[in-house]
Amino acid sequence: MTDRIIQTLSLAKKAGMVSSGESAVLSDIRGFKSYLVLIAKDASGGTKKKIIDKCAFYEVPYYIYGTKESMAHAIGKEMRSFVSVNDSNFAEKIISRLEESDRNGK
Repeated sequence: MTDRIIQTLSLAKKAGMVSSGESAVLSDIRGFKSYLVLIAKDASGGTKKKIIDKCAFYEVPYYIYGTKESMAHAIGKEMRSFVSVNDSNFAEKIISRLEESDRNGK
């Protein structure tokens, strides 16, 4: 299942529907462009809290998923703690796969 989430994130990146990094993700959240935010499990505590607080305020769903390395691999960049999915269809697909993964205990 994990591979399917990474594959979908990778497809979203190829379609130009992903931004990454703290400042870009915060900008997308504030600009109402973000439909989903993925936060790496190993992101720093203070920065993670800042992103989570913004997501809560702007009502953007977020999931803590993967590592900086796995996210970087999925989007073809160097280490990334935060990824914003800026397309509703890709976001819905990733959310459904994350929830399915949670139901299956993975």
